[in-house]
This record gives sequence, structure tokens and C-alpha cells, in this order.
Amino acid sequence: MRTISRLFDFPYYQLSKNNKPDCLVTKYGNEWIKTSTQEYINQANTISRALLRLGVKKNDKIALISSTNRTEWNVCDIGILQTGAQTVPIYPTISAEDYAYILNHSESQYCLVSDAVVFEKISQIRSQVPHLKEVYAFDDLSDCTSWKKLLELGADASNQSEVEQRMNEVQTTDLATIIYTSGTTGKPKGVMLSHQNIVSNVIDSAERIPFEEGKSRALSFLPVCHIFERMILYIYQYYSVSIYFAENIEKLSDNIKEVKPNVFSVVPRLLEKVYDKIYQKGAELTGIKKALFFWALNLGLRYEPYGANGAWYEFQLKIARKLIFSKWKEGLGGQLNVMVSGSAALQHRLIRVFAAAGMPVMEGYGLTETSPVISVNDQKNFGFKVGSVGRVIPNVTVKIAEDGEILCKGPNVMMGYYKDPVLTGEVLKDGYFHTGDIGEIDKMGFLRITDRKKEMFKTSGGKYIAPQMIENAMMQSFFIEQIMVIGDGEKMPAALIQPSFDFIREWAKRHNESVGTTPEEIAQNPQVKARIQDEVDKINERFGNWERIKKFELTPTLWSIDGGELTPTLKLKRKAIKEKYQHLYDAIYREE
Repeated sequence: MRTISRLFDFPYYQLSKNNKPDCLVTKYGNEWIKTSTQEYINQANTISRALLRLGVKKNDKIALISSTNRTEWNVCDIGILQTGAQTVPIYPTISAEDYAYILNHSESQYCLVSDAVVFEKISQIRSQVPHLKEVYAFDDLSDCTSWKKLLELGADASNQSEVEQRMNEVQTTDLATIIYTSGTTGKPKGVMLSHQNIVSNVIDSAERIPFEEGKSRALSFLPVCHIFERMILYIYQYYSVSIYFAENIEKLSDNIKEVKPNVFSVVPRLLEKVYDKIYQKGAELTGIKKALFFWALNLGLRYEPYGANGAWYEFQLKIARKLIFSKWKEGLGGQLNVMVSGSAALQHRLIRVFAAAGMPVMEGYGLTETSPVISVNDQKNFGFKVGSVGRVIPNVTVKIAEDGEILCKGPNVMMGYYKDPVLTGEVLKDGYFHTGDIGEIDKMGFLRITDRKKEMFKTSGGKYIAPQMIENAMMQSFFIEQIMVIGDGEKMPAALIQPSFDFIREWAKRHNESVGTTPEEIAQNPQVKARIQDEVDKINERFGNWERIKKFELTPTLWSIDGGELTPTLKLKRKAIKEKYQHLYDAIYREE
């Protein structure tokens, strides 16, 4: 059996155990096209041979930009890495200017894109990227060279021995990929991850996920350019999980029903939206059906793992699962056994209610710089604790600094930031990576994240405010879609709130209220503001007086990646939001 020490070893390892007929599956038109493990490897070798014929050398950089996850991305990932070159995955949603910056900074020689939208962005900046020799597209485009040209160029297997030689020369400590973090301010940073960084993280995390080897089916839809989903895809390959790629977010619900996955990874915002839709449907019920729905929901909100609530609770839960939660599960394909969550903090109510419904969410923690997993919950071995991000994975060491910052050491910690030794030195000290997150480890070994060190601020009265804790609590309200706590250097904390426009429309309809239809009308409606004030007042009671939101303003637009308010992983771009809504900030603090 093949030993795994480089990323391209994963498909060969899978082949040694299972030649899966549906190793990678992508939907083209109305048909799901399956690629077997052997075909995956054959195509990757074809790409490798083509790249050698193009003159690609060890340590050359090749960019990958795809609007959706798909078989071609994975084939090219392995094909590139086998030559000793490195991949530079790029978020498709960033600006054309950021494309130019990353392609130039990485000195990428070639670029593979998914579709016309991405190619149009590349075309806008092509003249600004002198190193870029050629762009290839996965889709058939009239004005872009097809990636099939690479498959044709590599069809002749006469230089396969050269590919094998290149593969043998790749060491586990060699650079594998440069991942540019979107960041909330400034230019993207190029995180250098070696083969060992990611391979160790896959193998050390794998035991936490309850897969039956060779018998599970996954749906992949989070951006593969982010290390979280990419590392999950390698775990799937390690466990011989069949990987189906969703067409896009809009068709996700349809794809879930078609694929009936056993597992997928999520980000908290997506799970919140699923929960909100379920809640809205329940609120529209009447009579005994509505009473049963909310009985089950309230039962779920009290869930504790491992039967901690006692036999009577477990008996009721069994009934709730049969009558109510089974319908939730059916809506998510009927076969879902586990979800894995990362990127941001997950509300406790979501962890409880989905676990009660028989679809537990295993929340983990990590950063791009740590490949990414530092800790993750585990259903086995009493390793699941609501409110924590699990225990630290094997071979990784975590310690809490005097100021509460989480420090991490292990084979998963990055090589450094590309072409930036100064910034690397600021975060890598005495063998430990300084995460910038504040946290604590309890006596049972569970890690809990309390806030981002850089996002904490002081009011003019000298009181520290941890915005994420307040934001996470406030977003449990159905009326609040997004919230950013403000007040650095001001006399009190306040907030900019993006209302949940869809929920408010439904709420208004149920209560025969007239609140308007457009986001602008809803945000300016005094009844809406008064109702959200009630929500804020209620949640404020959980916090000390100095932490409570004293004032807020409603924003009249949706916060989005394209709008510049959110990063591609749906984190708040705090500086951009403040600048965009400066007039609302001033209305809170300057117009008193």
C-alpha cells in the first residue's frame, strides 16, 4: 500500500484499496458524469506530461480559478503537483485587480479557469501580467484555449518516465501550494503550505470524522480554493468517499436531493439560512402540526450529547425524530450523518438542534496558516462538546499566551508568507504560530474561542469589548441577518445591523403589518426598528452594562462578497463596512 507523504499520493493510496467508479462526480447539463479513481490518476498523469512538454519546471507556479468545484480542478491539482510545480488557487469572486496582484506576486506561468465569467476578469488584466504564458478554460469558450488541448498534448505517454522521476524528486517538506488569504484589510498574503503541512493535517484530522471507508458519499460546494474544503477533499480521497460536486449554491438544494450525501462541510452562515427556512415553514403550520413542530424544536434546543439530559429526554427525542426531525433530514437528502463546520463560530442553538435532528455538526477550528485544522469535535470517545471547537488534534500543540492568545505548534504550521519574511517573523515566534485568536482550554481538554485579538477594542472609558461574542449572540435573532459591533475609542458600543429582509417580509405578512417591500423601505420602517430594538434589548441582558449595544442603525442593502462587505469565507470586512456606512456611524456617534 502506498505511503502518503505528498498530496498526489492520495489518489494512488485510494487506488491501492478501492478503484471507485464514482471517485469524482460532476454534473454537466442534466447528467452526473463519474470519473473513477483510475481515470482520475490517468488524467492527472496526462496533465503532468503536457506540462513537462510545455517546459514547466520544478517550483514553477500555476494558478487555478474555478467558480464551482469540479472534477477538472482536482485532476489539474494532482497533475501540477506531480511535476514539482506549485498550485496557486485563487478565489473566483475577488476583483480583477486582486487577480493581477496574485498572479504577479506568485509569478504564475499558466492559469486554468472554469468559465466565461472568470476568463473575462483575467482578460481585463492579462496585459498587466507579463509572466503569464497561457490561459486554459474547463468550459468550451470561443476565445480561450480549452484545457482539452493539455489532454491532447499529454496523450502520448512516451515521457511518463520523466513524470515519475519528477514525482520521486518531490520531498514531503517541499512547497506544495500558495494560498492567498483574502484578509479583511490590505493586500492578500500568500500562505506557503508544504506537502507535509497538509498531508499531516489530513491524517491527524481523519480519525475525528466517522466515515465507513469506501461506503460514504459527499457533496462538495464550499470553495475548493480555500484550504478548509481542499483539505476535506483529500480526507474524502483518503477514506475512499465518493465526491459529488454541487453545480452552484443556487442549485444546492436540488443537488442534495439528487445526491443524498452522507456528509458535507458547511460554514455557519449557510447552516443559519437552512435553519431559518425550516423555522419559517414551521411558523406557517397550524393547529397540532404547529404545536408538534415547536415542541420538537424546543426539545432540540435543549440537546446535550451522550444522553446527558436523561432517559425521559431521550425518549421524547426519539419521538421527535420520528415525527418531526425525520422530515428535516429528508429535506437534506435523507442520508446525512454528519456535517463539518469551520471558518467562523457556530451558534450553540444550531449545534444542538441539528444534533437532535440526527445530523450533528462537528465544529472545528483552524486557519489557512495551520493547513487548517487545529482542533475539531469528534462524536466518538466523548469528544463532542457544545460551545467548544473540540480537542486539539494529534501531533499539534496548543498553548494559551498570557494575554489569552492561542499559540500553535506542529507539522501543520505553514512554511511562512511568500516573499514576506518580516510578516512571517511577526507571527512565527519560538516555533509557535500566533493565531490572533483569543481562547481557553477547559479541564477536559476542549478548546473554546472567545474572540479575535485584533478585533477587540476599547471604548473611551477604557472598557474592552469583544465584538464577535456580542455579534454571535445577536445573530440568533431571526430579525438580524448580519451585525457589526462598533465603538473603538467611542463612549459606548453600538452596531450596524443588516436586517433579515426575507424573514421580516414573512413576519409582516403573518402579522398583517405594512413594512414595505424593498430593503430600503424595510430598513427605514419605524416598526421594524422598534421590533429589532426589542431583540437587541433581550439579548443585551446576557452582557455586562459596558458591553451592551446602546444604539444601532439598520443598513438598507445586503452585505455580500460582491458588495465588498464580506470576505469569500463570509467574514466581516470591518473596515470596508465602516467606510461604506460612515453616515450611519456618524448618525450614532456624531449627531447627538
